Amino acid sequence: MAKPQTRSTRLETRISPEVLATVKRAAEIQGRSISDFVVTAAQEVARKTIDDAHVVRLSTIDQRKLLDSLLSPPKPASALRRAIRTHKRLIVNSR
Repeated sequence: MAKPQTRSTRLETRISPEVLATVKRAAEIQGRSISDFVVTAAQEVARKTIDDAHVVRLSTIDQRKLLDSLLSPPKPASALRRAIRTHKRLIVNSR
């Protein structure tokens, strides 16, 4: 079985004294070191950012519009019908 990696990389940043005081206080409340607090907070925000980038959120009105479009799709425009015929003629029938 592979051993879990224990190596880490250093991350440095400059923050204002006010931000440091806030971070220190929050870390104390959670009973964590400043480093552990910052790493955990950054990881949570990073995961949320990545998740949010892969999820499409729609308002209730937009959800209804999408559902209506799926249940009752509009008739294809003439250009789309021509494209389908051309596709069948050039691609499907040539196989």
